[in-house]
Amino acid sequence: MNGVAVHSALVCTETHNAICNIHNEATGKDLFISALNLYTSLNHQQVIMRMRLKLKTVFVLYFIVSLLGLIYALMQLGQRCDCRDHAMSKDQQISQLRGELQKLQEHIKTSELSKKTDVPRIYVITPTYARLVQKAELTRLSHTFLHVPQLHWIVVEDAPQPTSLVTDFLAASGLTYTHLYKRTPKDRKLQEGDPSWLKPRGAEQRNEGLRWLREMGAAAKGKEAAALEEAVVYFADDDNTYSLQLFEEMRYTYRVSVWPVGLVGGMKFERPVVEDGKVVRFHTGWRPNRPFPIDMAGFAVSLRLILTNPQARFDGDAQMGFLESSFLQHLVTMDDLEPKADLCTKVLVWHTRTEKPKMKREDALQKQGLGSDPDVEV
Repeated sequence: MNGVAVHSALVCTETHNAICNIHNEATGKDLFISALNLYTSLNHQQVIMRMRLKLKTVFVLYFIVSLLGLIYALMQLGQRCDCRDHAMSKDQQISQLRGELQKLQEHIKTSELSKKTDVPRIYVITPTYARLVQKAELTRLSHTFLHVPQLHWIVVEDAPQPTSLVTDFLAASGLTYTHLYKRTPKDRKLQEGDPSWLKPRGAEQRNEGLRWLREMGAAAKGKEAAALEEAVVYFADDDNTYSLQLFEEMRYTYRVSVWPVGLVGGMKFERPVVEDGKVVRFHTGWRPNRPFPIDMAGFAVSLRLILTNPQARFDGDAQMGFLESSFLQHLVTMDDLEPKADLCTKVLVWHTRTEKPKMKREDALQKQGLGSDPDVEV
């Protein structure tokens, strides 16, 4: 082989090697790209699977929350909904807030007043008698008196001796009290079927309360006697309704203070008529010419005035409508009356009366021996 041939062979060999190298390099790159594509594809599938898992979890949670909300809504069906706050206008809401504020202020005022011990004492004389509603009436009245500072309740039973019902009731009332009794003579008692106005009621019991006050006044000395000089006496029936403001109106009475009474005498109210700060007449629908055409709930008297006028008492034989006059005419004249309650323009006491309970079913059961347990106090 000559030199040219050898050189040609060497050139071919080198060329072949170069081509092989190029091929090998190309093949390696393709494999790398393929592997990279495979890895990317697998990683993408994993991401998709994770996303699907997350979406599935979110869906399950959303379903559970929705289901719980549906169950709660179903539980609320049929229950009452107080939607007043939503229905009220702004003016109504403001009015309601003002009302609540006023109640709060009155409560604070009452709480502060109840702590006072340096104000004049009020002695309240209440006649009472046995009947089905007696305890209910006394309970309501006592709850009013519990809010009045410096009040001494004198309860006088129309009975030959104190009853256990009233005795136990007063002991548990939380009030300062005196328990008395005085029986009304049979000829002065109302009989079954008599109208309530036919005869004066409670005269003997009120006089018994006055007797106790006079005995107490005669025995008082020093500071107690001085305190009695400022005290006030009020005659409160057990079936009336009283505003707390009434007791603060009467507390500072010099002789006899007066005010309107609602729902009495067949009228919306009866009241003293005031001109230039003086009582000149009475607004009443019956016998306005009486010396004092006023209801028992419409006046209070200074205890000092009672103690200095021992002849002042209620006449149990007084004709209809003159019981109050039989007492007051011994104490004052029309000019001496002290108008209270904004010059007798506000009603702070109402002559209410509890309806007599109907016991037809009870009577029928009693005849069968199935009546209510008599040992249960009503």
